[in-house]
Amino acid sequence: MFSPTKVGARLWTRRSPLRETDAAALIEFAVALPLLVVLVVGIFDFGGAFNLKQKLNNAVREGARFASAQPTNDLTLAQPPSVSAVRFLVDSYLQTAKIDDCGLNTATEVQVSGLAWQFTGNTGCTTILSVSRGVAVPVNIGGSTVTMLCTTVSITHSYQWHFNNVIQLLVPGARYTFTDLHSDATAINMD
Repeated sequence: MFSPTKVGARLWTRRSPLRETDAAALIEFAVALPLLVVLVVGIFDFGGAFNLKQKLNNAVREGARFASAQPTNDLTLAQPPSVSAVRFLVDSYLQTAKIDDCGLNTATEVQVSGLAWQFTGNTGCTTILSVSRGVAVPVNIGGSTVTMLCTTVSITHSYQWHFNNVIQLLVPGARYTFTDLHSDATAINMD
């Protein structure tokens, strides 16, 4: 005959959208999802930073190679053309590599010390380019130490990290202070 408890039990089993294994899998996925998101964003973020770092390395290497071949007789001027040419070369490299130069192409040059100049681009982001034409590097040649004048070109470029926003899913209030990427290169002056 008709039993209300049996009918209710049958309805409960038929209407249940999730079985025990399905519910467990859903809970496991909900627990693992934040970890997965942090991992994926971390991979993309650090991959982008690595890519930018390699492009910055190439830019300053080209700048140092170019600067080392420039004459040093104009370095007594307030704004030496050879130093400005290095800035234009590095800036051109950044633009060709599709990197925001942050206004480096219009930045004014500031003489930091005797043979060192600095350019700061600060439009939306920050790029600092330093060119030092008189870096003394000791080199051992045939058992004796000789001081050679070199050119060092260095760049600091801001990078927008997205990892901080995502890590807070796992650890609320956590902050990692990744801010800038830095690269430098040195080449021996030819004259």
